[in-house]
Amino acid sequence: VQLQASGGGSVQAGEALRLTCTVSGIRINNMASISWYRQAPGKQRELVARSSIFDGAYYADSVKGRFTITRASARNTVYLQMNSLKFEDTAVYYCYLPDVWGQGTLVTVSS
Repeated sequence: VQLQASGGGSVQAGEALRLTCTVSGIRINNMASISWYRQAPGKQRELVARSSIFDGAYYADSVKGRFTITRASARNTVYLQMNSLKFEDTAVYYCYLPDVWGQGTLVTVSS
């Protein structure tokens, strides 16, 4: 199983980005949950959003109302739409399946 994250970049505060996690080796519609985490410089990795077939979507309080996680099962892909980006959203973003991490994509937001 491999996860390939992409879509990161440098943006101004208030702008948007869409991150893409392309999954190979397993069908995502067979997975109970898929998540996005992030790790800012000097901080611990934290859960940003999770898509669960049992509980629906979960969002960290810091991104609620701004970020949206979606599964595109036909493409075996998971997206993280990030709107109204803030400086504090700057981090490396990782997609995650149970026991499998992607390589991360860097998001830099300048204020």
